[in-house]
Amino acid sequence: MPTVFTRIIQGELPGRFVWSDDRCVAFLSINPLTPGHTLVVPREEVDHWIDLDPDLWAHLTAVAQTIGQGLQDAFQAPKVGMMLAGFEVPHVHIHLAAIASEADLEFARADRDPDPAAMDEAAAAIRAALRARGASGVTGD
Repeated sequence: MPTVFTRIIQGELPGRFVWSDDRCVAFLSINPLTPGHTLVVPREEVDHWIDLDPDLWAHLTAVAQTIGQGLQDAFQAPKVGMMLAGFEVPHVHIHLAAIASEADLEFARADRDPDPAAMDEAAAAIRAALRARGASGVTGD
């Protein structure tokens, strides 16, 4: 049975995509820790990051760095946090969030009912920041 992320990637479930290439996608979390909280997800279903092909892991982290730069530009936070947990969905995903402190990375503080218009605005801001940087995998709108 495909994971929820595979279903989003295949278009069976909605997602606010900000990045897409032949190896991975990035879309906003439905329960954001902070505005613009983005997940970088390989197209290939792999449960644990230590089982990823090293080349795919390198690609995911390079994309995460690019998107992190876009998050920094779009939200002007002191830092962009990156986290892997892996318990929520059995499909590798890198969490990226513009943060003011480590407390911003606590899942218990996630917004369980985010405003759809605010989510759309956050996605648009990330895409615009990525385009301004000349990123090649920007998608959506």
